[in-house]
Amino acid sequence: MKLDRIDIRILYELQKNGRITNVELAELVNLSPSPCLMRVKKLQSAGYIEGYSAQVNVGKLGQTLTVFTEVTLKNHRQIDFARFTSVVDKEDSVVECHLISGGYDYLLKFVTSGIAEYQATMERLTDMEIGIDKYFSFVVLKTPIAKAHMPLTKLFPM
Repeated sequence: MKLDRIDIRILYELQKNGRITNVELAELVNLSPSPCLMRVKKLQSAGYIEGYSAQVNVGKLGQTLTVFTEVTLKNHRQIDFARFTSVVDKEDSVVECHLISGGYDYLLKFVTSGIAEYQATMERLTDMEIGIDKYFSFVVLKTPIAKAHMPLTKLFPM
């Protein structure tokens, strides 16, 4: 399925507000409601829209700690990467995991209840022998900017 500028605009608007009504969405993308709904359904069936979820303000629930962690593996075979990501994927406190270029292999983002929970998690992961050679932790003090949407209209100008 080839996307046009209206499809990109629909995706852009839906990622900003997944609860928008079809009538409101149609107005924002300059379509009538029926063709707009047909496009949304096509985007869903083609896999461009994977689902809808609520963005929870975790700070309102209580104290949390966000930590970015650089991880370097001992070995760099495919099996080592697979073993590491398989275990990390099951770790609830890991909310992002990126395989990156540069001086280390992975950049992980943890959200925990505090430093003690984070440290216990890291000790457990290193004790599991999943190939971690070393890790460096960066505690987030403040997050002045955090966007939940991608700049689709900039990435894919039509």
